[in-house]
Amino acid sequence: MSGRYIAFEGIDGAGKSTVAEAVAEELRGDGLNVVTVREPGGTPVGEAVREILLHSHDDLVPWAEALLFAASRAQLAAQTVGPLLEAGAWVLTDRSVYSSLAYQGGGRGLGLEIVRSVNAAGLDGVWPDLAVVLELDAQTGLAREEETDRIGREGLELQERVAAAYRELAADDPNVVFVDGSRTILEVVRDSVSVIRERLVESL
Repeated sequence: MSGRYIAFEGIDGAGKSTVAEAVAEELRGDGLNVVTVREPGGTPVGEAVREILLHSHDDLVPWAEALLFAASRAQLAAQTVGPLLEAGAWVLTDRSVYSSLAYQGGGRGLGLEIVRSVNAAGLDGVWPDLAVVLELDAQTGLAREEETDRIGREGLELQERVAAAYRELAADDPNVVFVDGSRTILEVVRDSVSVIRERLVESL
C-alpha cells in the first residue's frame, strides 16, 4: 500500500506545527505509520537552508528566496518523503510546496504558475495528496507569534497577500481544503482529522 502525503498550510501563526503533531498522534491511533517533517528543513541540507531563509539578516531578493525554498524541498522529497511514501508511511508536513505558491507566487508576486513549475521540476512527482490550510485573519496570526522569523517580520500586508493566494489556490485545486484555525487547538485538530479521514483514510 502506498503512503499518503498531507501538508498543513497557512499564514504565519496559524498553528501548523502544533496541529500537525496532534493530528499525527490521532492517525497513529488508526493504526497508520505516520511520520512528521517540516519545511524548510527536514534534512541536513534543508536545515542549513532554513537558517538562511528564516534567520538571515541579509535581504533576499524574491527569486533567491523562492529557489532556496525549492532546493530545500527537492532534497527533502528525494531523501526523505519519497522513500517514506514508497514504504507505505503517511507523511505529515508543516508546510510544503503550497507555501511557496502562496508566499513567493502570491505574496511576493512572482506568479503561481512559474513557481509551481520550478518546484515541480525538483519534486519529481512527490506532491501532497491533501493540503489542509488553517485559516485565520493575518492580524491574529501575527499576534500569536512569540518570536517572528525574517518573513514574519515583514508584517501584515505580506500575510494578507499570502492568505489571498491560498484562497486562489483552493478555487482551482480540489486537494486544498480549509479548516477554521481561529478556534481552540482541540477543535482545529478534530476538524483536520475529520477531513483527512473523509478524504484519504476512508478511501483506502
